[in-house]
Amino acid sequence: MTSNLPRRRGERRGLRLWPVGAVLALSFTIAITVAALVFFAGWDLLGAQGLRTETRLASSTLFDLVKLSFGVVAGAGALVALVVAYRRQRVDEDAALRDATRLHTERFTTAVSQLGAESAAVRLGGVYALAGLADDAPTRDLRQTCIDVLCAYLRLPYTAEPDLPPGDADARHLYLFLREVRHTVIRLIRDHLRLPLEHPSSWQGHDLDFTGVVFDGGSFGGAVFSGGTVRFGRAVFPSRTVTFDGAVLSGGTVRFDLAVFSGGTVCFDDAKFSGGTAKFDRAVFSGGTVSFDRAVFSGGTVSFEHSVFSGGTVDFSAARGGPPSGLVPSNGQPLPAGLRIPTPWNPPTA
Repeated sequence: MTSNLPRRRGERRGLRLWPVGAVLALSFTIAITVAALVFFAGWDLLGAQGLRTETRLASSTLFDLVKLSFGVVAGAGALVALVVAYRRQRVDEDAALRDATRLHTERFTTAVSQLGAESAAVRLGGVYALAGLADDAPTRDLRQTCIDVLCAYLRLPYTAEPDLPPGDADARHLYLFLREVRHTVIRLIRDHLRLPLEHPSSWQGHDLDFTGVVFDGGSFGGAVFSGGTVRFGRAVFPSRTVTFDGAVLSGGTVRFDLAVFSGGTVCFDDAKFSGGTAKFDRAVFSGGTVSFDRAVFSGGTVSFEHSVFSGGTVDFSAARGGPPSGLVPSNGQPLPAGLRIPTPWNPPTA
């Protein structure tokens, strides 16, 4: 697996500063304008009628003029120093960001190369290194890049246990090795989605792409999908147990379009659909068990339009709230075999 940081539209292209002469001229203009406004406002508030002219310039008046001149010069110098200090600070911050980005890129390249290693221990090290890089990323785009690579690893070709050649010990050892790495990736993503949004290491709000991933176990229990887009389109759940127990969908979009639930168990028990969008459109439920036991549907959009229930069990019997769209057939059509829904959701009789 090679490492190429994708170019994003929001990528920083370097610090852009106005010419110092233009900045100073603008600063002096603003300062003079503000001083004039303050002077004339005070003049008006004090009700001054005019200035008294003097035929001779007294020593005290001359001394006041000298002090005023020095004050003006000192103020101008302070203004110049402030502008220069501000520009130096911006340049230093940009240089620090560039250094942090360069270091991040070097570590990123090393971590990604570990994901292609033959040793399971080295691959696991690469997974943890990428997760740590995401937490330390100096920009949101660089964090998203690390997350994208972890998701891409799950999308790599993978043979689940039911499809292994019978009696092939080498194939089974490879399967166990890959499954351990993949489950570690899932666990790390879940743990970061459990963190509060304000936590510096939270991955809530980032995009996750599990399109076509084969899930033979793993847990997203307690994960909070509060923003971004999470794609499970065409994902396959062929065996074992995948849990979304206690997961919260309060914003963003989670898509299971064309997902295939062909075996094993997928649990959405105690999940809360309180906002955002969850789509199971055209998903295929052909085996195993999909459970929404005690799930709460209290807001947002949950859709099962054109889903196919051809086998297994899909259980909504203890779910609460309004029924998702496309789940209950209309016009008195019978429920698909294996679909269990609570009594208030029963379709009207013809």
